[in-house]
Amino acid sequence: MKKLLVGLASWLFPSKVTAFAYGQLTNPQVRKLRENELHVLDKAQKERFPFKGFDIQLYTWTGGEKGILLIHGWEGQAGNFSDVIAMLLENGYTVHAFDGPSHGFSSKGNTSLFEFAELVGVLIKKYQVKALVSHSFGGVATTYALYVNPEIHIEKYVLLTTPDKFSERIDDVAEMVGITDKVKNRLINRLVSETGMDLKILNVSKFVKTIRVAKALIIHDKNDTVIPIARARNVHQNWTASELKEIEGTGHFRILRTIWVLEEVVAFLDGGKS
Repeated sequence: MKKLLVGLASWLFPSKVTAFAYGQLTNPQVRKLRENELHVLDKAQKERFPFKGFDIQLYTWTGGEKGILLIHGWEGQAGNFSDVIAMLLENGYTVHAFDGPSHGFSSKGNTSLFEFAELVGVLIKKYQVKALVSHSFGGVATTYALYVNPEIHIEKYVLLTTPDKFSERIDDVAEMVGITDKVKNRLINRLVSETGMDLKILNVSKFVKTIRVAKALIIHDKNDTVIPIARARNVHQNWTASELKEIEGTGHFRILRTIWVLEEVVAFLDGGKS
């Protein structure tokens, strides 16, 4: 019924519905963390980091000499990696993570893919890490950050699910809220106008062709209902440095809490292909 009403409103009030859809893309919802996720965050060394008018929450868990940065997805936050963090610490890593602009415990305001991606590039340089793990949309931000910062060289990169085309994200939002093609086109025009970017070229499968990553591992559930497996397959086909591991039984979010998946992640980071 809600989608039906939005569809009707798209015909009657296209400007207002365009603004609503734009808000869905630029104002991430903050989701509550589980108790164990909050407990892991409490153990971190915390730092507030000024960036583009935001007050970004940074976290560091000191372990061994190997450094790694974790990049969460859209509407995610560092706490989502609690099980990943625990396993990395057990295996001798010092772990860095953050809450993106308007995400988690960072300050709130309108944000975008480009601010998120720019922050990723800044933090890779700040921590001088050679290993990365991203989840979901974090893969878009990370590959774009590496694409526009060709001086950065990464030795190991794990993508726990990955989108591909930014236009597919717009299609997903359009489908989710029920807007018409006319409103979707207005939304695209507004994004192009405000970012100055051609959204058609914002594809992970394009970025990975030139980024400097020695070895990458994509792990994606065949039955992921948030990001279809076809998107990960296309990224892999365009990325000679990557291995794609198709799995089942984890979905889009439980992949971050599935022990055998995390063991695959650590095995890859420590010894090459898992």
